[in-house]
Amino acid sequence: MDLNKKLEWFALEYEEKERGNDWFWALGVIVVASSIASFIYGNYFFGLFLIIGGILLGVFAIKKPDLVHYELNEEGLKIRNRLFPYENIKSFWVQKDEMKPVLFIKSGRLFMPIISMPIEQELAEEIKNYMLLGNVLEEEMKEHPSERIMDSLGF
Repeated sequence: MDLNKKLEWFALEYEEKERGNDWFWALGVIVVASSIASFIYGNYFFGLFLIIGGILLGVFAIKKPDLVHYELNEEGLKIRNRLFPYENIKSFWVQKDEMKPVLFIKSGRLFMPIISMPIEQELAEEIKNYMLLGNVLEEEMKEHPSERIMDSLGF
């Protein structure tokens, strides 16, 4: 395998969850009750913040995930149109022991330094070899516990 050959795959930007009417009713009741309590205690800004946040959460819950194009080439990892050069990737980890394999990369960014992306099971070993050829350090990583909590809450 050489870096002149590019490796491409497509994946949904996030796993789509089926949310019933009960989920939206619960969201509405929580938002309305919390904002009313905020208004009663005189915290108008927080009450308004809760209402706007609840509306946005409902809108994003309805939104369908986009299909994202991933590419590993001689320059680095390309996600959609954004390139992460190998020298800017501090480390990576290919998690392939679960039903859904995931590629983690640790970048030099301050906001969201660890990026996770779904990969296909048959590409897992190739992606690992490709990253090693790019002189990227292999370091074990896992999803953040907050992601598991959000997943169990239906987000």
